[in-house]
Amino acid sequence: MKKILTLAFALLLSGLAHAYTAKEILEDCKAAESMYAGEKNSDPFFAMRSGRCIAYVAGFADGYAVSDYLAEKVGVRLNAFCLPNDGDLSLRMVRAVVIHVERTPPQTTSSTATLVAGALAKSFPCTDTLETKK
Repeated sequence: MKKILTLAFALLLSGLAHAYTAKEILEDCKAAESMYAGEKNSDPFFAMRSGRCIAYVAGFADGYAVSDYLAEKVGVRLNAFCLPNDGDLSLRMVRAVVIHVERTPPQTTSSTATLVAGALAKSFPCTDTLETKK
């Protein structure tokens, strides 16, 4: 019985390794784009899918901001991307992810986090040079 539970637990964990795939984030972010455009949708999961994309991308950006803040405390600037202070930033980030993931090969092994990082880095480059603070 203990072996069966261990095996079941291991199988469960192996399925969680890539809980959010490139295909899923693309579909979710396209739904979010439609929502931002004011399009109606009869899919009962439309709002949840839209929200999942928006929350994932915003959470990623917030996590990066914390990392950048902490790195700066030890004299390092990450400078991977620099988000503007815009009112439509959420829409712009979602759009950046859609464009980037659409240009990624369909069978990519890149994680969703790597795809979002690439999208934000390409769409919101930093103008500052990378120098350590003195």
